[in-house]
Formats: sequence, structure tokens, C-alpha cells
Amino acid sequence: MGITAQPIVSGQHESGCFTDREKAAILAELRTILESQPFRNSSRSKQFLSYIVQHKLDGREDLLKERTIGMEIFQRQAGYATGDDAVVPVQAGEVRRRLERYYHNSPNATPVRIELPLGSYSPEFRWDVVAAPPEAKLPAAPRKRWLPWIAGAVCLSLVLAASLATRSPGRRPAPSALEQFWSPIFATSQPVLICLAKPVMYRPSLELYRRYSKSHPGTFQTEVERYDQALPLDKNEKLVWSDMQPYEDYGVAMGDVDVAVRLSALFEHIKKPSQVRIGSHYSFEDLRNSPAVVVGAFNNRWTMQMTSNLRFMFIEENGQFRIQEQGPSGMSRTWVQGPRGEIVQDFAIVTRLLDAKTGQVVIAAAGLGARGTQAAGEFISRPDYLEQAFRSAPTDWQKKNLQVVLQTSVTDSVPGPPRVVATYFW
Repeated sequence: MGITAQPIVSGQHESGCFTDREKAAILAELRTILESQPFRNSSRSKQFLSYIVQHKLDGREDLLKERTIGMEIFQRQAGYATGDDAVVPVQAGEVRRRLERYYHNSPNATPVRIELPLGSYSPEFRWDVVAAPPEAKLPAAPRKRWLPWIAGAVCLSLVLAASLATRSPGRRPAPSALEQFWSPIFATSQPVLICLAKPVMYRPSLELYRRYSKSHPGTFQTEVERYDQALPLDKNEKLVWSDMQPYEDYGVAMGDVDVAVRLSALFEHIKKPSQVRIGSHYSFEDLRNSPAVVVGAFNNRWTMQMTSNLRFMFIEENGQFRIQEQGPSGMSRTWVQGPRGEIVQDFAIVTRLLDAKTGQVVIAAAGLGARGTQAAGEFISRPDYLEQAFRSAPTDWQKKNLQVVLQTSVTDSVPGPPRVVATYFW
């Protein structure tokens, strides 16, 4: 809406120390929200939002805890296991999404904006800095004395703006393909989750290293050596399963890391908050609460699930990976990773779903191999690649779900520029 807002700084208001005018403004905004289209048919969301706002205004933030909310609103028993019953965080996520829809669709600026930060049940109130603070009062005489000058300045500004618009029609540049591609995510107030997979990894047990050291004195005495050097066992030596142990600290694919670094730099440049989540550090509930970029294909179950019924999907069959098209009759192309002379061809799919199963915008960047994933990350972070790819796209492509199949030629383990080989919009 073009309005800059700022939060009430933590500590600026002690718990419950809101002025009467501030309380009145917040409660008026709450009533408007509850009567709006995103909330009017959801009694549970209305009850939840009313509860947390009223207790915040009353200085009762001790009641804004998951267990307390579960007992007060959802009639849970006092000792219920919050880890097994996610009713409160799920409802909080629902309220966040409805608030986002309300403010996205609201045509007029409001003096105060009610927000529920991710991971918190204590609402924040953001005031429009264009307007005077609720408690500010201007002396009557000076205000009247300066009013004509203010009115004149405003009128002059409007005349100048109209004149410039008349003399320079269309002067404002159109949004770039990169802005249009990412606009559904940039429009949300929640941080973007960059979700990387973490496959199960194993390493030799400490006992196996010690057994080897007994017959090869002086080897693998430190953890640095065990990290940096391969264990040169005889290929005929037999091991038991206890000789290998799951290792939690490693396992992120190099291509995935490259994509995460590119996207983090992009989001930092445009001042969009982002968080990198790896392996079990994100769940379906996280994807319901924030827009996300899911990285990787066969190592990331979320990518496989979200693309399983789409036009282009990843297929594993008899140990071979491929991208398969599910098109109308006669439209069923296949792309398979493989060498062509000294150059290896890798393929990737970029998928953007505006309303995924999570209820949030989800983008997937995934290749058949690590270099394909790397090429997909380069594609979605480079304006020149996106401009070229969408030149022949439908005029309203920025409002559609889409899939792009990419091909890259890999030389010496380095992917070349991604090339679009197929697209689909719906």
C-alpha cells in the first residue's frame, strides 16, 4: 500500500501500559479484522486473535503461552502434552495467514496494524509513521497558522506530480522478470524458508579406527585425521553393522548449498528476511506458516511430494533417475541425466506453486543430480535468465503456477548456463 509502518519498540510500552487512545485504535482495528472476509467465517480464528490481543493490551502476557492458550481456548487438560498436540501452533499459523490476506486485500491504510510474529503468541502493533502518534497533540494556534502553508505545499506537490505524469507517461519502469517471479513471496511479511534436505550419513566407528591403528601405529590418532583422511581398509575385510554409525553433522549436498548461498544473497540484497532450515529442522507445520524454497529432488521428500502429480515430475525406476512429462495425448517427453562425449547433461525442474498443499507459496529448485540443482538455483536468482525464459510466456504468467524444465552441460563438474527446454503454466 506504500505505507511505511514501524513496530512499538519492545520496552517502549510496559506490559499493559498503552494509552487509552492507543487501546481504542487497536480495538477498532481488531473489530474491523474480525468482520473482514478472511475472519468472519472462522469462529476459532476470531476467538484466538481476540484472546491474544485483549490479554496483550491488559498486560497479561503470562497468559500468552502455548499450554495456557490450549487450556483456555481449546479446553485441553492442564497437563496435556504440547509436543503431541499441536492445536495451538496450528491455529496460530492459520491466524497469521488470515491476517496476511486481510492486509493484502485491504484497500486503505490503517493507523495500526496487528501482527503475530512467527514463533510467538504475543501480537505486535505497528503504527503508521505517516500519521502522528496516537498520543501526540499539536497546539491549536501553531497548527492553524501553518495550515495554509501545508495545504499549499500539498497542492503544489500534486500539481507537480500530475505534470510529470502527463509529460512522461509510462516513465516508471515495468517490474523485472525476477521481481515478478518472486513477487508472491516478497508480498508476504513472513521470512522465506530455504529448505535443504539432509540424507542419512554413516561413518566408521571409533572402535574401527582403533582396530586399524593397532596394525598401523601412529595413524588416525586425532579427530582431525579421522575427518580429513579416508580409512584405507582392505577391500576384502569384513565389517559388522556396529562398525558404522549414523553421523548427524554432515550430509548436505554441494549443489543444495550452492543454491542456499545464492538465495540468501538475493534475499539479503532486497532486504527480505530468510531462514535456512536443514533436514529435520523444518516440518510441514513450518511450510504452512511461511513461504518456502525447497531445494533438491530425490534427497528431499517435500519436493517429491509437491511435484508428484504435476506436468513435470521426478521418477526413479530401476535405479535410474529421470524427469517425466505427464501431458495430454502425444505429449510425454523424458529427460535423463547422462554423458555425451566429455560433457555430462543434467536436467532440473523449477516449480512455483502459488497455493500449495501447505497453503503458502512454495518454490522448488531441483535437479536430477547436484549440478542440475545448482543450475536451477542459478536460474531463479539471475534476472537475465528469467527475462529470457519468460519472453514468450503468457502475459499474466506472474499470477500463475508454473514449471520450467532446464538443461545444463556439465564440464569438469561445473554446470554451464541453464537452458529452458520446456515450460508449463496454469
